[in-house]
Amino acid sequence: MTEPQTPTTAEELRGAGLRVTAARVALLETVRDGDHLGVEAIASGVRDRVGHISVQAVYDALSALTEAGLVRRLEPPGSPALYEGRVGDNHHHLVCRSCGAVVDVDCAVGHAPCLTASDDRGFAIDEAEVIYWGLCPQCSQAKAGS
Repeated sequence: MTEPQTPTTAEELRGAGLRVTAARVALLETVRDGDHLGVEAIASGVRDRVGHISVQAVYDALSALTEAGLVRRLEPPGSPALYEGRVGDNHHHLVCRSCGAVVDVDCAVGHAPCLTASDDRGFAIDEAEVIYWGLCPQCSQAKAGS
């Protein structure tokens, strides 16, 4: 029996109904290779792979990839939007109040949406977004040492 083939980035884009371009392939791969990247870091990574791309083209592609469910947009309050390639599992995030580091953390308890609202007010809830705030180990240690 043969192992199932992992789809290529181009096949994933096609499967999501998106046109395959070198910039979109590079952008999706940059997001997946990174760790909660902002738009400028993504643009830089795409430029390293394919040459020039405008920041507006990056925003447009990120919007299409987010809508297609290939990337996830995270918006910690008071911070610019960040993007990640980990999608479809309703995980949550830890954010350091000091340095801004963002780390994935698995669901709080149970199955998606991980949390049950005390009153759903008739909504059919399918996702819960939780951001845990605090200090990362490095910032905690630096604060304790000052």
